[in-house]
Amino acid sequence: MSSLNQYISLFEQNRATIYAASPEALNRLRPAALSALKQFGRLPGKRDEGYSKTSLEEMFAPDFGVNISRVTFPVDVAQSFKCDVPNVSTLLGVVVNDEFRPSATLLKNCPEGVTVDSLAAVAASDPEFVEKYLGHLSADRDAASALNTLLMQDGVVIRVRKGVKLDKAIQIVNIFNAAAPLMSVRRLLIVIEENASARILVCDHSQSSDYQYLSSQVAEVFLGDGATLDYCDIEESSEKTSRIAQLFVSQASDSRLTVNGTSLTVGHTRNEYHIDINGEGCDTELAAMAIADGSQVIDNSSRINHNAPRSRSNQLFKYLLDDKSHGAFEGLIYVAQDAVHTEAYQSDRNMLASADARMHTAPQLEIYCDDVKCSHGAATGQLDRNALFYMQTRGVPEAEARMMLMQAFMSDVIDRVPIEGLRDRLRHLVERRLSGEHAVCGDCAASCHK
Repeated sequence: MSSLNQYISLFEQNRATIYAASPEALNRLRPAALSALKQFGRLPGKRDEGYSKTSLEEMFAPDFGVNISRVTFPVDVAQSFKCDVPNVSTLLGVVVNDEFRPSATLLKNCPEGVTVDSLAAVAASDPEFVEKYLGHLSADRDAASALNTLLMQDGVVIRVRKGVKLDKAIQIVNIFNAAAPLMSVRRLLIVIEENASARILVCDHSQSSDYQYLSSQVAEVFLGDGATLDYCDIEESSEKTSRIAQLFVSQASDSRLTVNGTSLTVGHTRNEYHIDINGEGCDTELAAMAIADGSQVIDNSSRINHNAPRSRSNQLFKYLLDDKSHGAFEGLIYVAQDAVHTEAYQSDRNMLASADARMHTAPQLEIYCDDVKCSHGAATGQLDRNALFYMQTRGVPEAEARMMLMQAFMSDVIDRVPIEGLRDRLRHLVERRLSGEHAVCGDCAASCHK
């Protein structure tokens, strides 16, 4: 039995339980998802285009448990936020496996015009809103997102209403905590309405490194005319945690989007960025950095579709790979026939710190309009031996010199992080990671007491 078929069978055997535990607005999406999965027939493997280093078929193959019956798992949230880096004041919500739990500060301090709540709760109380947005960007795109739709039972809704400028960042912390192999189906729906603005930080952690975990995460983001969103994603889980994280974005005219992805401690991770620029005058920044060692695999895939004129996008991906780790980047800039005066840039730069590390890179352009400015490039190399020698001649020990060069290599990605206070936090975490110290769950998390 293929890994996809085992989850289809799981759904069909537990259909009544899933439907009974979920609001109608979620259940209405399941038949189309099931039909799409049966048409796909299987999850992508390494022989499929765009999956050179990642087989979702293999990733989903282990016998993971799925919380069909909605069992509540205990979690020591306080333990997850014992960190020794500067605090970032946020509105905090925690997702334990796949169940959303708001913090007391979120319930108390969430401002008027802003919703941060359980997807299941909003689907029950405001089904028209959920049906208007949920599933529209990810529907029938691929087998992974369809499987997420088939099995989702909860998630997070973030809505910022027209004209609201949210001062505090919203933070969603995903925590794995189960004494058995577990797959969590996580869903995030973000709607930033016309001329509204928000900053969102999503962190992934695993409280135990003893069990295999799998995160299936789909985020759908809608930006209205003139809306602004800064979105940061940090994964600091465990070497036994696998993740497929898919971000789908639709930008309306004059919207501004900044996305930063950071992979610090992982097992096998695939991040997918699908951004549709559907209005004129949009600005899009996408940057990501990845640090891997041992046998870890980090795979990033991006597609930015310029469907309207006079918009700009800029991408920067950086990898630092050591030991026998593997990295992959495949990125596509698509420019439609009528998207005149588009400016789109893409860069992938990688450093291999060992002879056994491997990097696969494939930047691509697909342009159907002449009046544009577009470029892409990739470079993979090793530590600068001349710089390393120079620093040693000035009395810097080799290990310290190597770390300083690797930190400098990542600095321009960190500098693009738009959330105030998070840049210093990331510099600290990168330093710890490069020194071989795997941070405990929650070290990148913001304070939940403000």
